[in-house]
Amino acid sequence: MGARATFDHGFGPFYDMDSRILILGSFPSVKSRAASFYYGHPQNRFWKVMAAIAGETAPVTLPDKQAFLRRNHIALYDVIQSCSIEGSSDSSIADVVVTDLRPVLAGSSVGMRIYTNGGKAHELYMKYQYPQLGIEAIRLPSTSPANAAMSLDRLIAAWSARIGSLE
Repeated sequence: MGARATFDHGFGPFYDMDSRILILGSFPSVKSRAASFYYGHPQNRFWKVMAAIAGETAPVTLPDKQAFLRRNHIALYDVIQSCSIEGSSDSSIADVVVTDLRPVLAGSSVGMRIYTNGGKAHELYMKYQYPQLGIEAIRLPSTSPANAAMSLDRLIAAWSARIGSLE
């Protein structure tokens, strides 16, 4: 792990007017910030989980990931706009400035259900976002490689049970 430093999110939300599901992480990992898009760490299982739920092949390239999200009406963002963090460690997050979710939620013509990817994202959402928005978020188990105790099959089953089918 490196020294704690303050970082800005670096890229904005991904959504469109057809988004029905908003999945919130805590803050982009070092790899995601470098890629300027969500779930950029090759060991993060997010794309495999979502593809399994959708009955599709996991997207690899950025254009394929964006097309997958649009096709399945999924919006992505994070709870935190900027913070002090050591590497990609959620447990080191401090000095939090939250994102403004109102434009994302207002940008959907169909309304969105909110899900959080992992315990830290859920904790931060409930602390900072829920009091402003009054919208419950459903906690999903983290797809991060740090959640190594949960197998890919168990993640897929847990996410599928909470989200349902994307088809």
